[in-house]
Amino acid sequence: QVQLVESGGGLVQAGGSLRLSCAASGRTFSTYAMGWFRQAPGKEREFVTTINWSGSSTYYADSVKGRFTISRDNAKNTLYLQMNSLKPEDTAVYYCAARRVASANIVEYAYDYWGQGTQVTVSS
Repeated sequence: QVQLVESGGGLVQAGGSLRLSCAASGRTFSTYAMGWFRQAPGKEREFVTTINWSGSSTYYADSVKGRFTISRDNAKNTLYLQMNSLKPEDTAVYYCAARRVASANIVEYAYDYWGQGTQVTVSS
């Protein structure tokens, strides 16, 4: 069992930056692929980005490509999401997720564990 706890959300003006963290429990973090998803009010949860077990492979949604960067520190059992040039449409609850497979995946149902989410609000 893996527990995931997100942090770093908050209120930021358009054009600003935030860095989200996701702390994972357990000794298996380094073998799991990880992902970030988000859910805006009244919308379905959507894929944001994913990273494989080593950090050598990443994928991004077109809407965040070039602005967001996913990374991980396996020694610290922590996943990160650096978000730059934020836009009001990035406003959402952001979730980190883990899958018991080493390869990255953009599909929500491929993930086995989910955090509770952290709110990101971008004002115009």
